[in-house]
Amino acid sequence: MKELKILAVVVFFSLVTYYGVEPYAHSQMHKHVEGHGFAYADLNASTKKGNAEKGKELVMGAGACLGCHSLNAENMPAPMDAVSAAGAYGVNPPDLSVVGALLDEKFLADLIANPAHALKVEHKFDVNAGKMHPMVAFFGAGGDKDQEIADMVAYLKEIGEKQKVTPKVAYENACGRCHAMRYAKWTQIGSVPKTKPNITTHQDIEKLKFDQQVATYQESLAKYMGKLPPDLSIMIRARSKHFMETFVEDPQSQLTGTAMPRVGLTKEGYEKVEAYLEEIGDPSKPHREAVGPWVLGFFFIFMILAYLWKQAHWRDLH
Repeated sequence: MKELKILAVVVFFSLVTYYGVEPYAHSQMHKHVEGHGFAYADLNASTKKGNAEKGKELVMGAGACLGCHSLNAENMPAPMDAVSAAGAYGVNPPDLSVVGALLDEKFLADLIANPAHALKVEHKFDVNAGKMHPMVAFFGAGGDKDQEIADMVAYLKEIGEKQKVTPKVAYENACGRCHAMRYAKWTQIGSVPKTKPNITTHQDIEKLKFDQQVATYQESLAKYMGKLPPDLSIMIRARSKHFMETFVEDPQSQLTGTAMPRVGLTKEGYEKVEAYLEEIGDPSKPHREAVGPWVLGFFFIFMILAYLWKQAHWRDLH
């Protein structure tokens, strides 16, 4: 019984430390930020019912969206390659094929009307100081501006819902134009191509060209953001799930003044991004969680056997 009492004391103080002291210390070192379930309460829902057909006409025409963006779902390529676009805007504008499936409807409408406000980067792009956001706000095409925005959102949602948005696609569209992920062989301009060194010079010329393009893009991106955004290969393991969720939902809540824009993902969109971050940054997690109960079971059985063995060999000494 003496050993069981010692074990009980050790377990008690271990639990107190883990569930009492550690959370308290963490709360003192890091501010707590409440998440809002990607509801974007600061944005107003549209009172207009969008017409996807009219929205298509605006996106393709007077809305001038395709002057900067690609729309691969409609076989509409980008007007510039990623490196040239970053040189012009600071970052490559996203393809519009899946934004309707990934982004919140209120956010998407506000993004069209007032990009700096929707992205929460007005501290960086102050119109009164002459600093305009590279995405031009939509001022209307001659009709009811709010209705026109609702029409464009309806079209983008209709197109997005037809696409297969995997966790990988979600990451590439929501994060991949600013953040590399070397464990997935992903750069800000796309996946690292599979090439072979020249048999004579032993130099992989195509790989060198690609690396140069990445470096040029990253230089433009670093100037635009203030610094090069971090690689996200193991970010899911470096930060807590709560921090990741609240930071993506509203970067300013965790890091006031950051240049990272609000992404505007829906809850489902974020879960897909999170799933891909876990797939790349912590690929052994499913196997580890499956083995965990067996390991605990082994230790429990071993503890019983060890106690019985001790009782059998030491009973004459007690």
